[in-house]
Amino acid sequence: MDGFPIGERHVGDGSRCFIIAEAGVNHDGKVEDAHRLVDAAAEAGADAVKFQTFDADALATADAPKAAYQVETTGAAESQRDMLKRLELPREAHAALKAHCEQRGLVFLSTPFDPGSIDFLVRLGVLAFKTPSQEIINLPYLRQIARYRRPMIVSTGNSTMAEVDIAVATIEAEQAPFALLHCVSQYPAAAAATNLRAMVTLKAAYGVPVGFSDHSVGTAIPIAAAALGAKIIEKHYTLDRSRAGPDHRASLEPGELASMVRDIRLVEAALGDGRKRPAPGEPELGRAARKSLVAARDLPAGTVLDAEAMAAKRPGTGISPALIDFVIGRRLRRPVAEGAIITLDVLG
Repeated sequence: MDGFPIGERHVGDGSRCFIIAEAGVNHDGKVEDAHRLVDAAAEAGADAVKFQTFDADALATADAPKAAYQVETTGAAESQRDMLKRLELPREAHAALKAHCEQRGLVFLSTPFDPGSIDFLVRLGVLAFKTPSQEIINLPYLRQIARYRRPMIVSTGNSTMAEVDIAVATIEAEQAPFALLHCVSQYPAAAAATNLRAMVTLKAAYGVPVGFSDHSVGTAIPIAAAALGAKIIEKHYTLDRSRAGPDHRASLEPGELASMVRDIRLVEAALGDGRKRPAPGEPELGRAARKSLVAARDLPAGTVLDAEAMAAKRPGTGISPALIDFVIGRRLRRPVAEGAIITLDVLG
């Protein structure tokens, strides 16, 4: 699969990296902050903004515990469901956020976490679905989304290749276009655990666009992923990393997001097409810095040139030293002074 369109953008081989600014729940349940996050992503140059859409009651049981990192960042006093209730993005806020994204030239994405949220996002008119890592084994969930046959961007954190195989088969059975994102479900993710080469493994195994959903600190690792061929990069961002909340700590601030986008675009430009040839401007430098064959001593007319009669010196405007074997044995028609460039017209 070469890729697929998401609105006016194309995801896959031959296209630039599709950069998803992951707002997630970093609005802290405040709609005005969600809109501020849209503006920050647009100013950073991202391609898409992704939120999370869920009904806390449909997502978690009343006594579901928090993940360890959530306890560390939000405390242990409340349950996971109570935390999620605080972070829910109201259904009625979605349409305005989608319109805001479109007005700023961004693709609106949101990850659904329950069946009702999937259908809600379809009615809203999302162009594609982004699925979270922990749903990769939830086959009814994947099947429900895939049946809409909209592009799916599937995170694969905390999964084995066997689990990815089953997820891929489930999606392919419904004929939905999809991409796979390598991911490490740690918050933040340690560099030593990141294993970016797994992204290459996914590409080789499934032949679909691949990318990287990043939870590391800083921008170095997603930039490296782009250099390794990621066609999608997803990165959490926040208005203020010091805020209390589950994901702020592992997120970029707006200026850092802009820097990451800029550096990924630089990397893409630097990768080129792989053909080895002089770059624009290099031949001009070569004329000054490459060398030509010159007379190693005063050479009278009639001299039969040998290797000792010649030296290689700058500039590179005469006969290249690469041609010395063709010059050896030629007779000079005219004398050449020591240090003078030997030119074709003096060769007999």
